[in-house]
Amino acid sequence: GFATGGLNFDCKVRRESVEPEDLFLGHIGAMDCYALGLRKAAKMKEEGVLKSMLTERYLSWSTDPLGAKIEKGEASLEECVEYAKSKGEPQKISGKQELFEMVRNRFLYG
Repeated sequence: GFATGGLNFDCKVRRESVEPEDLFLGHIGAMDCYALGLRKAAKMKEEGVLKSMLTERYLSWSTDPLGAKIEKGEASLEECVEYAKSKGEPQKISGKQELFEMVRNRFLYG
């Protein structure tokens, strides 16, 4: 990624689009898609729906001391190994992927 922001934008002539105008129109259409995506992402952020879902999904990262150390970059691999050994096999919990996609799609297409 870019350390200071920005995007890697690339648009190529495809199929039978062989005139310079085709490339120009391709760039316009692609930038329109970026702009629409940015507006949709901003609306999702403003409404805070995903933030609350992510907070719930990763609650243990803020309630468990090791999770906090990992987030700060202070945990060693050895600590993580010992923690995993002490906890045993993790319980299978749904990541709610379908729910996240449904919420995203509501903002994109709703």
